[in-house]
Amino acid sequence: MRKVVLVTGASSGIGLALCKRLLEEDDELHLCLACRNMGKAEAVRADLLASQPTVEVSIVQVDVSNLQSVFRASRELKQRFQRLDYVYFNAGIMPNPQLNIRALLSSIFSRNVIHVFSTAEGLLTQQDKVTADGLQEVFATNVFGHFILFRELEPLICHSDHPSQLIWTSSRNANRSNFNLEDIQHSKGQEPYSSSKYATDLLSVALNKNFNRQGLYSSVVCPGTALTNLTYGIVPSLIWTLMLPFIWLFRFFANAFTLTPYNGAEALIWLFHQKPESLSPRTKYMSATTGFGSNYVITQKMDLDEETAEQCYQILLELEKHVRTTIQNSDHQS
Repeated sequence: MRKVVLVTGASSGIGLALCKRLLEEDDELHLCLACRNMGKAEAVRADLLASQPTVEVSIVQVDVSNLQSVFRASRELKQRFQRLDYVYFNAGIMPNPQLNIRALLSSIFSRNVIHVFSTAEGLLTQQDKVTADGLQEVFATNVFGHFILFRELEPLICHSDHPSQLIWTSSRNANRSNFNLEDIQHSKGQEPYSSSKYATDLLSVALNKNFNRQGLYSSVVCPGTALTNLTYGIVPSLIWTLMLPFIWLFRFFANAFTLTPYNGAEALIWLFHQKPESLSPRTKYMSATTGFGSNYVITQKMDLDEETAEQCYQILLELEKHVRTTIQNSDHQS
């Protein structure tokens, strides 16, 4: 029986590179592309099948920022599959990122220049907005939509007889200082991306505590700084092109500049080959690239504690109850 791999955000960037690399590693997989744009998904599927005609690739439409879409996709997946062996929660957004020029200039002349440029810590702010479900968009897309998808797919993912892996795309930009349990959606702050990725880290730790015995193992990765649609939203592609010589130089001092989606997918592919029981629940696995372009994986202990992780998980469960009740009431009224 083919192992089934589900990848959200599979039509571009890290997700697309991951899909190509997964099929290069194992052409016996059943790869399911979970995408918002069906036109792009169909084109990706056709491209994958053209290069490897024997593989099995399917598509499910899902917009993780829209809860109705998540529930609809979950029903479809439960009809198609009996189990999911690998689930990559990769889709994410950083809306309208704004570069803090003052912070950028001060960082250039500081001792922390390598760290700041590797993580973008303090350099980026974003203007968030509210979804049709009444949620902050970054939180809904990067955290809550995926959480609901997991909750709906628990019967397919949790099997004590054979472990499954849940792998979240997080970031080096996930900072404790930008996260607040009392404002889990980060509606009062200006760095919702960092907050959402820290929430992802917390959630992964809590899921391991609550579901390891049921055969689920959760991990988080950071793809590094790769040039994708997300990073092109920070500064135009022309500026990135002009910056490339300096970035290549930085790679001799900071391994976070993976630059290409292929390189950025290194940690995600590495986890595909690991025994999940051997992985540390509080470790972030990060794609890295040497100055000469060789890829490898490094680890970093996450700056969090299990108590906060469990509190985050419980808050999400309460929010889940609330949105389910709201949706049910809306359905009854209509």
